[in-house]
Amino acid sequence: MRIMIRLAVLVMVGVPAILAARGQSSASAAEQQLFAGVNRARKAQGLPGLKWDETLAAAARRHAGLMAQHGLAEHGFAGEPSLASRATQAGAHFVWLAENVIQGRGVEIIQEELLRSANHRANMLDAEMDSIGVGVMERGGQLFAVEDFSKAK
Repeated sequence: MRIMIRLAVLVMVGVPAILAARGQSSASAAEQQLFAGVNRARKAQGLPGLKWDETLAAAARRHAGLMAQHGLAEHGFAGEPSLASRATQAGAHFVWLAENVIQGRGVEIIQEELLRSANHRANMLDAEMDSIGVGVMERGGQLFAVEDFSKAK
């Protein structure tokens, strides 16, 4: 019984500590799944994993919120700042940026579609990139996802 209690405490205390140490304490489960999926795809190609960047995630979440509000997966909406401006406003420091946007009924479906698309896959597997932030918002049973990639300064 003591072992089970200690294990439960370790899981309750340890998992949040690990996420906080990795800079993902505010990432949703869907965001964490997409982040892990990108790094699995990179590892399968012999590429290093991307590190989580909370400033990119903040920019991605804001844009995902606008996509959900409009009900469309788009890289930009009228009156919205450019990707570079959104990332800079969120506090990101970068040399280069790329973005994937998509909507779908579930994380697994989204991940499959991103990997099937040559342009999205190229962003995920860009050897120059070293950081990522992911934002996911839900509306009407649809997930609106944004993956912002950067080569950090």
